[in-house]
Amino acid sequence: MNAAPPLKIVFMGTPDFAVASLERMLSGRHRVVAVVTAPDKPAGRGQQVRFSPVKTCALAHGLPLLQPDKLKNHDFLHALGSYGADLFVVVAFRMLPREVWTMPRLGTINVHGSLLPQYRGAAPIHHAVMNGEKTTGVTTFFIEEQIDTGKIIGQRSLSIGEDEDTGSVYSRLMVLGAELLADTVEDLAQGRVSPVDQSTRAQGESLKEAPKLHRDTCQIDWNQPVKVVHDFVRGLSPLPAAWCVFQGKVL
Repeated sequence: MNAAPPLKIVFMGTPDFAVASLERMLSGRHRVVAVVTAPDKPAGRGQQVRFSPVKTCALAHGLPLLQPDKLKNHDFLHALGSYGADLFVVVAFRMLPREVWTMPRLGTINVHGSLLPQYRGAAPIHHAVMNGEKTTGVTTFFIEEQIDTGKIIGQRSLSIGEDEDTGSVYSRLMVLGAELLADTVEDLAQGRVSPVDQSTRAQGESLKEAPKLHRDTCQIDWNQPVKVVHDFVRGLSPLPAAWCVFQGKVL
């Protein structure tokens, strides 16, 4: 039997990477009382409004949904607080203001696609593959003031194949992250977590960052060694994709 009562959770996320975690939360004993996701935006050639993958999942399960433009908006904060959540769970969402992440009694946790403190930033999976890493993983941690720097709760690792691309690693980490999240939430409910400061994990390491990718950072430099180019291309596959200029044409 579970000695601790189920937690009330507000889930925050937007892309498909977050859907696996949301589905896992919904299949467990804890209650997702609301979902927060990005506002609807027009996309594609026809500029038709498309829902985020997380919104589509939330609607399919009949969950209350919040889509704020501004996370410090008074009406949004009031609505968020009205759910009386014990815990906020964040998977691939925006940077939260203090007013949000300090709201629940157990705090706010995040699922990040790297073995923190390595690869802090918006594109950890891409950069790990681009850098030719042989191992990566997922981390759950408490959100604090500075992005991706909070105390670590749990981690799981997996190996990266020599020819594996980011798409493949992404899919496997998505599942692994959902599994780790489920264990982390249960550990929090049972009061059996021992968070570890990231500075402890970082001792003696040279930390690598994972900033957001832009078009100019995706251009292939053919002056690099073959292995570096190989890792660069597979790290940007399938999206946003590496490119180069050949005989005046962009390839």
